[in-house]
Amino acid sequence: MEPTEPTTRDGPNDGKKVFRELKTCSRTFFYILNREFGHQKELEERASDSLAGGIMQEGHQCGMLWGASLAVGAEAYWRCNNQNQAITVAVNATKKIMNSFEKREQTINCREITHCDFSSKLSMAKYFFTGRFLHCFNLAEKWAPEAVKSAMEGLSENNDETSKDCLSCATEVAKKMGASDEESIMVAGFAGGLGLNGAACGALAAAIWMKSLKWCHEVAKKSSMDNPYAKETLDAFYQYTNAKILCSQITNEQFNNLEGHTRFLKYSGCEGLINVLSIS
Repeated sequence: MEPTEPTTRDGPNDGKKVFRELKTCSRTFFYILNREFGHQKELEERASDSLAGGIMQEGHQCGMLWGASLAVGAEAYWRCNNQNQAITVAVNATKKIMNSFEKREQTINCREITHCDFSSKLSMAKYFFTGRFLHCFNLAEKWAPEAVKSAMEGLSENNDETSKDCLSCATEVAKKMGASDEESIMVAGFAGGLGLNGAACGALAAAIWMKSLKWCHEVAKKSSMDNPYAKETLDAFYQYTNAKILCSQITNEQFNNLEGHTRFLKYSGCEGLINVLSIS
């Protein structure tokens, strides 16, 4: 059965219900925060299915974080006066959300939360038969109000860096792939491994989401979880990086702030990878 538009309207306190209806953690939190901000983005939300399970079920950063980051990026686009400010706000709001999530779960990674390798049928069976999947539903219920609160705080904070040039690797990929101005800011918080965290590549996640969005425009209703465009992008990425996926390993950098990330990109950091992702 394909996911349907949630019928519940209980504010951020209905995370479990929305999760059950939308089926993926990433789409659930994109939807919940979009609803709080007053945005309706069915196609964009459906495209985020491919980020569930830690980027196409690879076990990296929890899909709830990717979905929430997309939502704050969309809101940053509408709140801010220019791209530099919007990128800064999106990245900092994503950091706030991640800090809130990690405080609750002690980790940001899907596999450490689910104890599941989604590429293994045996592991998936254990995930369901032991009831571990219920932890994810309960997490959605408990964390949703905290996610909304963190997002609102992050979006409202002033930042001295807003007048400076600000770049996001994810935004650069999206632009090369033909993203609209809004779409390119929606993924801005993915920078540097999601909120500059150094974890799984944010440029990869942006490219997968863009490819999934293209697929969603072509295919009605169905989940983008297994769309072939995203799989091709993931394969091309792994081939280029020799199976590395962590930002900190690919770049040999740990970005402490957006200024450092911007400087890295200005000096052609990850230029080859960005080009590969944009045409894969």
